Amino acid sequence: MTGSWLSGPTAALPLDDDGKPKYRGERLGLPEAGPGSLVGSGRRIAALMLDWLMAGGVSILILGGDALDSRLSSVVLLVWFVVGVVTVTLFSFTPGQYILGLQVARIDQPVGVGIVRALARQVLLVFMVPPLITDIEGRGMHDRATGTALVRSR
Repeated sequence: MTGSWLSGPTAALPLDDDGKPKYRGERLGLPEAGPGSLVGSGRRIAALMLDWLMAGGVSILILGGDALDSRLSSVVLLVWFVVGVVTVTLFSFTPGQYILGLQVARIDQPVGVGIVRALARQVLLVFMVPPLITDIEGRGMHDRATGTALVRSR
């Protein structure tokens, strides 16, 4: 398992006759385009920013409308974390992912993500390094570690 990412991102993908990967997600059994296909980095970042902005708005309401409160950043992180775990566990998407038509999916079975994977995924997202390091399929380290993938829902 670790040999594929230690050997470089292309080592983990099947190669076509030309020696190049056919498309992202083929090895996972995902379609090339449309619902169920892997999402690119731009949409992933946009969904994360939407979630963070919504968490910021809720946090300002929790703090009584004081946007200059010194506790704001901690409350934003806590709200973002809790909302992420709860919504991914219950619905397989965060509010920002829903707006952009994305969904977190398990790659090993066609079932919900579950609380353990959602919690582990969110803990890894807090550190921001795992989602910034992606393999050639576009999956972040947090998705690889939890056996999930961010796919299009529509």
